[in-house]
Amino acid sequence: MTVGTSSDPIDWAARAAALKASGDLAGAARAYEQAARVRPDSSVAEHNLASTLGDLGDFAAAAEASARAFAKGGDAPETWLVHARALQGLGQLDDADRAFEQALRRRPAYAVAHRDLAQLRWMRTADPAAAMRALDAAPDTPDLALVRATVLAAIGRADHARQVVQTALARGGAIPALHLMAAGLAGRTGDAPAQLHHATAALRAAPASADAARAAVEALIHLDRGGEAASLAERVVAAEPDNQAALSLLATAWRLTGDPRHRALAEDPALVSAGLIACPAGWSDLDAFLSELSAALAALHGWRTHPLEQSLRHGSQTQVDLTRLETPVIRALFAALTTTLDTRLPALGHGDDPVRRRNTGRWRFAGAWSVRLMPGGFHTDHVHPAGWLSSAFYVALPKAVAREPEGWLAFGRPGIPTARPLPPFRRIRPEPGMLALFPSYLWHGTEPFTGDEPRITVAFDIVPA
Repeated sequence: MTVGTSSDPIDWAARAAALKASGDLAGAARAYEQAARVRPDSSVAEHNLASTLGDLGDFAAAAEASARAFAKGGDAPETWLVHARALQGLGQLDDADRAFEQALRRRPAYAVAHRDLAQLRWMRTADPAAAMRALDAAPDTPDLALVRATVLAAIGRADHARQVVQTALARGGAIPALHLMAAGLAGRTGDAPAQLHHATAALRAAPASADAARAAVEALIHLDRGGEAASLAERVVAAEPDNQAALSLLATAWRLTGDPRHRALAEDPALVSAGLIACPAGWSDLDAFLSELSAALAALHGWRTHPLEQSLRHGSQTQVDLTRLETPVIRALFAALTTTLDTRLPALGHGDDPVRRRNTGRWRFAGAWSVRLMPGGFHTDHVHPAGWLSSAFYVALPKAVAREPEGWLAFGRPGIPTARPLPPFRRIRPEPGMLALFPSYLWHGTEPFTGDEPRITVAFDIVPA
């Protein structure tokens, strides 16, 4: 939540809100800091500053600003949420848990806080009961039904999640988001007719929703109605040409129907690159660099299991944007990645396809994280809706990768139910120090692996700048 004011001599809060809306978080933080200076008794000004600092990943400063908001009389559940997230980012997990509880005491049906608390407890414990504890005592609202279903699906109880959503719909909570959740859960449990029913209901309620249209495409693919799926996907992509999720579905529908356009969209080998980065300055060789990087990343992997709504299984994912960290070896990694990308993007070339037509020569990171998979771990096949190009950088690998395809990167196998199996059309064997780069709309996943060693990677998205 960002709370604006209009009484500042120079309306710093309004200026900050405009900067935040434009994506200039650093500028917004500076303006909110000025707003707090000119209104020294305002808890709202401190809240707004804390919220923006949290978005920037400056969790220490965010925690300090939210504490000042409390000291100035603030007690809003939104401020407790910002405070809890900052504490979590600092690794103060017990304090974060208590702060989330404070937010819920002030607003028992606060869906966002319930989701964050459930995720925190799940990642810390891998215990389904712990993840659901607060939700089990929460009110029955459509928004909380969505949160309950999200958590239940993530902890392996998709059938129960489906019951929760069906109950909410029967109570008159027939909002598009509930139908979308119901469609996704029906697909996961193999009920393609129900999947189409709920997707159609969502699309009928929100005809302009790309999410609802994509849900309908997924259901049509599941029902082997590839021609209809392709037609609808083409309409979504025509309206939103950079919609990565829609592009992935279009590629899938074309593949199912044997449309030759699939090859250019998804199987063009030039769209995928893989190679070692150069050793950053200051390290004797790439092995030494990767060893230090692995240790730095291990310190960030304090979780027992995966986050909600993510692709990894049997592993953990860092919760901070790695590009914002000051750790020297991590900063050296992104400097080396920048050099590599500045070389690879010109080689990608220009064209009319969804990747090359956006290749302006200018780009920026749009989030970065690390994943540690344990033996038996894998990534379900997925795409990156917020990216343009996505990546896998390999830091430490188990010996099992020598046995094809254990731990390999697979491309092309859809992460949605299909009427008939569509296997990967390409796999890449990873190597320590290798950067794989590929279109964000391209289905990709990691094959399970055996042994007793973890698999540590860094991933990031980039978008045109």
